Amino acid sequence: MRHLLCLGDSITCADRLFGSGPLGEGYVSMLPPLLKDFEIRNKGMDGFTISRILQNIQADRIDLKTDLVTIQAGINNIGLMMNTDRSPTQQKKMLADAVLDHTALLKKIAEQTRAGIILLEPFVFPHPEEFATWIPLVKELSEHIRELADIFSCAFLPLHDLLNQEARRLGFAAITTDGIHLTRAGHAIVAQRLARCINNEISA
Repeated sequence: MRHLLCLGDSITCADRLFGSGPLGEGYVSMLPPLLKDFEIRNKGMDGFTISRILQNIQADRIDLKTDLVTIQAGINNIGLMMNTDRSPTQQKKMLADAVLDHTALLKKIAEQTRAGIILLEPFVFPHPEEFATWIPLVKELSEHIRELADIFSCAFLPLHDLLNQEARRLGFAAITTDGIHLTRAGHAIVAQRLARCINNEISA
């Protein structure tokens, strides 16, 4: 039996803390039928930034005895940059801090476990239109996360373009509930791609 630990924000949490079961109602809950012989834990938390995930790990609040870790985070960092009247200079500093926190998180996990790590790309939809202004920062953070994946020999799962392509094809309401969170169909896309990535990792 292999063990999978899923870290992240509300997209990962998906109401697991509100009576939806330990795996929530999102992509994590859809993984068991797609993965053979995996015990899965969902430790996503609503509102978490990268630094909050790091703080949880540093405080030993999460058992890192696992074979594989997935990390889905970043959009709350972007939200703080965009929704708090920060100047471009302040936004640049906040982005740099997010990258430092992500680096520290990967180092901490590597120190405590030999688990493989998969980094999920943050994403946002230009629907409602106000989120279109978030996309440049999302893409910039994504590039940094992709670079960290190379540095730490992690897998990187691209999602922003994939989900937006599906939203344009099917209609945004089919994939996202509010421009940030996902519908069941959106979660299913993530689950299928993540399961494929995990199966590739364990067979490599």
